[in-house]
Amino acid sequence: MSVTKHGAGGGHFTYEDLRHTPDDGKRYEVLEGALIVSPSPRTKHQRTVTMVFEVLLKAARTGHGEAFPAPFDVVFSEHDVTEPDLLFVTKERKDIITEDNIQGAPDLVVEIISEGSRKRDVITKRGIYERYGVRFYWLVDPEEETVRVFELKDGAYSEPVTLCAGQPLTCPLFPGISEDVGTLFAQP
Repeated sequence: MSVTKHGAGGGHFTYEDLRHTPDDGKRYEVLEGALIVSPSPRTKHQRTVTMVFEVLLKAARTGHGEAFPAPFDVVFSEHDVTEPDLLFVTKERKDIITEDNIQGAPDLVVEIISEGSRKRDVITKRGIYERYGVRFYWLVDPEEETVRVFELKDGAYSEPVTLCAGQPLTCPLFPGISEDVGTLFAQP
């Protein structure tokens, strides 16, 4: 569900406006100046988040950087504030991590597609992540059981590599860490 509101100054919604939004348990983001409200994710989405987060935690535990799950704001600009399902910041760029949020582009952003987020994740957020320099964007689809890997090259995302069960999910940010894509979608 998308809600567009004007900010306190009558123009686009800002991060400051977002910070004053009452906490009602919903997920809020500011995408291109519009306030976006998302319902709580479903079980399959959350299971997938947990499995992908385990991969990022392996990378963090081996000293490559730090991993964070939602809710945690990523502030790209006053009018672009996302709350990715997962993100990773390398140790070399840890200065963008603050107590309140991430200030700037993480090295890796992971979005798990849910029923209501497909267009937003595939088009809007992908465009924001590309524009602000997120090096790697993983778009994980629990229904198709695939991971599309986007890599930023010369300021634009290359054609994504689509991975499925039996193929390894790896990232140059954390060499030596690999997970079969099929395990990300395994049911308990």
